[in-house]
Amino acid sequence: MEFERDTVWEQETVPTPRMPDPVRAAAVRAVLIVSVALIEAVIAALMAAGHSLLSAPMMLFTILTSVVATWSVLDVWVTRQVWNQRNGVVSSPSSAARALRRERRRARRAARTAARESRGRRHGILRHLHGV
Repeated sequence: MEFERDTVWEQETVPTPRMPDPVRAAAVRAVLIVSVALIEAVIAALMAAGHSLLSAPMMLFTILTSVVATWSVLDVWVTRQVWNQRNGVVSSPSSAARALRRERRRARRAARTAARESRGRRHGILRHLHGV
C-alpha cells in the first residue's frame, strides 16, 4: 500500500510563456549591473558624507557604471525586439487586416458587378423607349 506524499512544492501552470533564453540572459545581466550601480551610488554617497578622499573618484566611477547600467537595460529591450522579429512572432493584427482587405475587395467587386448589371438594364430600357 503506497501513500501519496503531500509536498511543499506544487507545480502550477504559468499563464504567460517563458522568456526566450537570450532575453532572459540580457535581463539577468541588466539586473546584476543595475544592482552594482545602486550599491556603488550608496557607497559614494556615504563616502561623500564622511568627507573621504576617495569620494570624488568613486562618484565618477558610479556615473560610469550608471551609464553601463542604462545601456544594459536598453540591451534587454533590443534583444527582445530582435528575438520577436527573427523567431516568427505571429502578428494577428496583420492577418486580420489581410482578411478585412479581402472582404472589402469582394464587396467592391460585387458592387461593380451589380452596377454594371443595373446600368445594362437601364440602357436597355432607354433604347426600347427611344425606339433605337
